[in-house]
Amino acid sequence: MSVEGLMGSDSVFAPELMALRPHPGQAAAAANITTVMGGSPIRASHDGEECRIVQDAYSLRCSPQVLGGARDTLAHAELVATRELAAAVDNPAVVGDQVESNGNFHGAPVAYVLDFLAIVAADVASMSERRTDRFLDAARNHGLPPFLADDPGVDSGHMIAQYTQAALVSEMKRLAAPASVDSIPSSAMQEDHVSMGWSAGRKLRTSMDALARVISVEVLTAARGIALRAPLKPSPASEAVLTQLRADGWEGPGPDRYLSPEMALAFDLVASGRLVDMVQSVTGPLRG
Repeated sequence: MSVEGLMGSDSVFAPELMALRPHPGQAAAAANITTVMGGSPIRASHDGEECRIVQDAYSLRCSPQVLGGARDTLAHAELVATRELAAAVDNPAVVGDQVESNGNFHGAPVAYVLDFLAIVAADVASMSERRTDRFLDAARNHGLPPFLADDPGVDSGHMIAQYTQAALVSEMKRLAAPASVDSIPSSAMQEDHVSMGWSAGRKLRTSMDALARVISVEVLTAARGIALRAPLKPSPASEAVLTQLRADGWEGPGPDRYLSPEMALAFDLVASGRLVDMVQSVTGPLRG
């Protein structure tokens, strides 16, 4: 939605361009963005010669590269988790008549990917916040009012929503510091190197909640920006999301009001998976 609402181009996501750098996650992310933007009059409105945008900002143009890297990282984490679930980590281990106090219990493989996922979550959130900030800047949002405010200079619009994102992203960056590089010896130096995987998992859980909240603010901001593009219509997929937001209680553009309830309903839409359901009800299955 943000690429569309910020008058971004989807031509840079063409399959032949993605094939030049054959990461599977990148190709899937690019295909999904293109699908969601399909049939958009907003996108079609800047195809003419009067459009003077030479190239989009990185937070738009490089979305498949960042989101694709996140997808591939998640795929690696799923592979590690699958192997771990099939593993025997007892100590001692018993194989036939052999009984050995081995090291299969060490949590390094899991701890590493938990840390890796926290890094990825922070970066995805960081790019999301940059797109939100772009919506609010009249110098960069291509025709939208400052802060998407109803009465610029008097109303704050979505300024405070972006503050919320900025605070969450800042915390996520701190949570991205790896736990698995730490180790404090215990048990009279017998347990002299541990994985700290439990700490990695705890901070990742916090980070994932924050990521959903950051994305929900972007969705809410993109919805407001797209609505302010009227009479231009969004893509059918984006329109389905706006319709669902309104059904859930979103009021759309207008004077300043308490944003927390709308941010909460957007969070529910994202965290529950209903956002993806709304999009796929129009586009059919997106690439997983």
